[in-house]
Amino acid sequence: MPSYYLTRAEYEIFELHKEDICRRFMGSGQAFNLIELGAGDGKKTKILLRQLQEQQAVFKYQPVDISANVLAQLWATIKQELPGVVVETMEGTYFDTLTKLNKIQHDRKVLLFLGSNIGNLLHSQAVDFLRGLQAQMGDDDLLFIGFDQKKHPRKILDAYNDPEGITEAFNKNVLVRINKELGGDFKPEKFLHWEVYDPESGTAKSYLVSTEQQTVIIEALDLRVRFEAWETIHTEISQKYDDATVHWLADKAGLVPIQWYGDPEGRYKDVLFKKV
Repeated sequence: MPSYYLTRAEYEIFELHKEDICRRFMGSGQAFNLIELGAGDGKKTKILLRQLQEQQAVFKYQPVDISANVLAQLWATIKQELPGVVVETMEGTYFDTLTKLNKIQHDRKVLLFLGSNIGNLLHSQAVDFLRGLQAQMGDDDLLFIGFDQKKHPRKILDAYNDPEGITEAFNKNVLVRINKELGGDFKPEKFLHWEVYDPESGTAKSYLVSTEQQTVIIEALDLRVRFEAWETIHTEISQKYDDATVHWLADKAGLVPIQWYGDPEGRYKDVLFKKV
């Protein structure tokens, strides 16, 4: 959608800087494993995979996801579009999978965490997450993370309060899922999607706001939930960053940034880290 700039910005970064990014991934030319956490459809990653092939890198692509269906679709598209890439999908949680990989393989690792997914974590959670990744890294391993940047507050609000109603539908889908899978009787039309952004902390928050006093029953949990009029359900955060915050997170986690890549409009940055 036009107002959601994040995906396009990271895509532009990859197109503009793919040669240098891949050169750094390759290091001195030894074989490495490219491990992507939460791979999704891999649309942006395929830019790097194609470039790594062109630069004759020796690597294995290992996408990690909790969804077997997502991994199966990704494997099929890569085999069709980039048949020369060695792909080994890994189903499971991030840290369980990394621990398992460290026990069975000894090649150098490059970890990818794209799409500013780290923005779904509070800063304290992000530090714990990064410390967990750092603990799984060797001295020659790299970590490549996407960070959405602080910018004009209206641009951020528009991205999550889009006129197409995509974000509203996304957030209300949690109510639909509860109704379908847990026997709930939420009426999504009685909840208002509301987005706020604090430019001081860089935190965008999404809420569902009850527009009237109501009681919801969730049969599978034997639960009755009473909502007062204008009471809120906090559904997600989307953290935005500046360079100082990224440096602070890295320092707390035992990491050091070694290269920064930004899009031409300064909306988004991908940062490459190594262990201290």
